[in-house]
Amino acid sequence: MTFNVTRLLDVDAERRPAVADELRALAARSGALRRVVAPTDERSRNGGDLLVHLRFADESGWRAVESEFDAVAGRPGVTRVTGVTYRGEPHRRPVSGTVYRTLLLRVAPDTPPQTAARFEDELRAMPRYVDTILSWQLSRVESTVGPTAWTHVFEQEFTDADGLMGPYLMHPIHWAVVDRWFDPECTDVIVRDRVAHSFCAVDDPVLS
Repeated sequence: MTFNVTRLLDVDAERRPAVADELRALAARSGALRRVVAPTDERSRNGGDLLVHLRFADESGWRAVESEFDAVAGRPGVTRVTGVTYRGEPHRRPVSGTVYRTLLLRVAPDTPPQTAARFEDELRAMPRYVDTILSWQLSRVESTVGPTAWTHVFEQEFTDADGLMGPYLMHPIHWAVVDRWFDPECTDVIVRDRVAHSFCAVDDPVLS
């Protein structure tokens, strides 16, 4: 399985281009198999201003460049960093998407293992019903950056932003099945903290 790193950065507007350029240069020479450094779509929620995603063959690739990325994340103007590391392998369709989306979430620690497993199975089932999802990966988190102890990362490549905001978010599999795990008014709720829903346009494959 590949070793993955995601960082969501809140950056002051005047400093954003310089920070993005520095992160892109680092990503380009990092040796990552796949990389994203892009401004997030304004419809993201708790998703930062810049989305950074790096996919390495193994953990050693990230550890070799981690301190450089941390230094950029500590630059003046960077006001918040949310991040995770995790392992996984994506499921792919033959066509790549034009939008990459990551969802960071925290399952409550008192959740029974069998309930968490059912939740994961329902997330994995979503691409069978939503044909605008072209590639996807569900992973358990190994380490976190920031105040929230995230437990899961659910990533997708979508056909486009409309395919995310329409057929995905409005599909019955989403609002009639999966949403109950997130709804505080539902007895099945296990995700009680705010999620980080972040997405951006991409020119190159991320998961595919």
